[in-house]
Amino acid sequence: MTTSSVTSVGGASPASTTLGMQDLLKILLTQLQYQDPTQPMDNAQFVAQIAQFATLDQTKQMADSITQLVASESLTQSVGLLGRTVGYTVSSTSSGSGQVTSISLSNGTPTMTITASDGTVTNGISVSQLTSVK
Repeated sequence: MTTSSVTSVGGASPASTTLGMQDLLKILLTQLQYQDPTQPMDNAQFVAQIAQFATLDQTKQMADSITQLVASESLTQSVGLLGRTVGYTVSSTSSGSGQVTSISLSNGTPTMTITASDGTVTNGISVSQLTSVK
């Protein structure tokens, strides 16, 4: 099980970060530290909270893995389109077709350059904009 760390200034977590496993464990330890000694926390409840935190961490890791898999699959599909003739839409009123001449990555997302039969070059076409592949 991996944990994420949160860098903070002055002991406060930045607002843009999410809680990591370390943060959740700190909450549990604080809860234990300040519990009423005459009414201690139920052991089953404590174990259930730890199990929930572990499940949350595993779910986050799985979501991250799926995101990476989708990005990888998109890149693989794009590479397979090199040299192929495709149809695409740029907007609801603009479309075209041509040959995929190059692929580049923009923020981890593959974008294609398509050259039409008349020599017109269209840059920045994503896989989701394609309407046909020949």
